[in-house]
Amino acid sequence: MDFNVKRLAADAGTFLSRAVQFTEEKLGQAEKTELDAHLENLLVRAENTKQWTERIMKQTEVLLQPNPNVRLEEFVYEKLEKKAPTRMNNHELLGQSMIESGNEFGPGTAYGNALIKCGETEKQIGGAEREFIHSSAINFLTPFRNFLEGDFKTILKERKLLQVKRLDLDAAKTRLKKARMADARAAAEQELRMTQSEFDRQAEITRLLLEGVSSTHAHHLRCLNDFVEAQTTYYAQCYQYMVDLQKQLGSFPSSFSNNNQSSVSGGASISVPTIPVSASLPNPSGHGSSAASGGFNELRSSSGSRKARVLYDYDAASSSELSLLADEVITVSSVPGMDSDWLMGERGNQKGRVPITYLELLN
Repeated sequence: MDFNVKRLAADAGTFLSRAVQFTEEKLGQAEKTELDAHLENLLVRAENTKQWTERIMKQTEVLLQPNPNVRLEEFVYEKLEKKAPTRMNNHELLGQSMIESGNEFGPGTAYGNALIKCGETEKQIGGAEREFIHSSAINFLTPFRNFLEGDFKTILKERKLLQVKRLDLDAAKTRLKKARMADARAAAEQELRMTQSEFDRQAEITRLLLEGVSSTHAHHLRCLNDFVEAQTTYYAQCYQYMVDLQKQLGSFPSSFSNNNQSSVSGGASISVPTIPVSASLPNPSGHGSSAASGGFNELRSSSGSRKARVLYDYDAASSSELSLLADEVITVSSVPGMDSDWLMGERGNQKGRVPITYLELLN
């Protein structure tokens, strides 16, 4: 019991001594032992590393999950050590809506088929995004978080201990200055040697930990390379998916593609590699190649009929028109008084007007 009382009294005395020293330093009434310049620089670098690591982590999390509510929910699940519920991302939700609407309109129609193809591509992009987020979380965010929650906390702990040892050292120096009696000076000198040794030892421990921040920078550089590689893969996948989709949509007629192109050409120039959809569509100013135009002109000037292959699906807009399916072969003929952009098409017992831009005359 007596030992515990003495121990508590000693701890209280030490705490009081540190408090007095700290207060007098703040008031300018006591000298303060300064750390060497190298150690100070290491401390500043470690603090900067901590602050910028936190900032980069935060902005990366915003990039990977822009929705703050979802980020908060994922944070709560992480703290509870539970798995967050799997949810579709925005690309997957859009793709699902497109596929469902395409099935509603009919996969056999041009619009319905195009919606389904777009939806499937959006879901592919959603899957690539999910892989990118997963890879970035493991190879980029986790190492950054481990530094903040592991190495830097250790540095912080040892730095605080160094501050305590420095206060003990300066308090011992103060007591030595105030000692008048020989016995008191001898005790003060002994205490100063002990506190100086403890301070030097703690300064060395802290220095070694702080110099380890260089290894942290090297590790984070490798993580940064992994993050850039994951981004490169993700964007390359997205680009390839869209190029493939663009090629598929090139087989569908698009009455508005030229309007879009004219509006873009009137604005600022954007250097983005694209494969124009309109490249595989009929020429709006004519009726395909000059040879094809000659064939249609010859057909209109005669009373005969020709076989023609259908280039694209076409949905009849009225009962006077004939719906078409890509690659089927029909019989076409010219009717006096009919618009030059149309011919009369026949498929078995079905008959109706068809646009010549959807046809290729056969020999």
